[in-house]
Amino acid sequence: MPATREVPRFDPVRVRGGHRSGRLVRHRRRAVAVGLAVTATALVAAGPRESDGARGHPRARPPAQTGPVSGEHPAHTRRTAGAVTAPVRIADAATVRLLRPGDRVDVIAAEGALPGGDARVVARGARVTKVPEPLEGAGDSGALVVLSVPRATAARLAGASATGRLAVTLW
Repeated sequence: MPATREVPRFDPVRVRGGHRSGRLVRHRRRAVAVGLAVTATALVAAGPRESDGARGHPRARPPAQTGPVSGEHPAHTRRTAGAVTAPVRIADAATVRLLRPGDRVDVIAAEGALPGGDARVVARGARVTKVPEPLEGAGDSGALVVLSVPRATAARLAGASATGRLAVTLW
């Protein structure tokens, strides 16, 4: 085994100017804040406009069981494959007056006229494409609304309107 030796004394090494990464680390909080501000500005600039959606409603895809509804554009300009427009008579005309083109609704069919009767959702997330003006002398027969729905859902809507009363819930 060799003998131990003493380490000679020397002056410390000093680096002038430092590293650029050292400055970045010192100003890390400022760099992160600037990055977040730029990202937020880009997201706001690329976000939806008021005219894109239905009166502040979030754009959500309907559940998978109803299939694709109309795309991000209004139904009168472009529809996705398989989507059709379906005129539907809603039993409560006052409810239809609340609807605007672009709104999303669920259509519910009430079987029978008795309270507590069977009710089921016939269409989920259907987009309202048009709300026609009520006809003079229509009486108590409800009101018409035009929806954009998948072809299979349109068939269920037609069948449900023949056997029961339809109602809508606004998303």
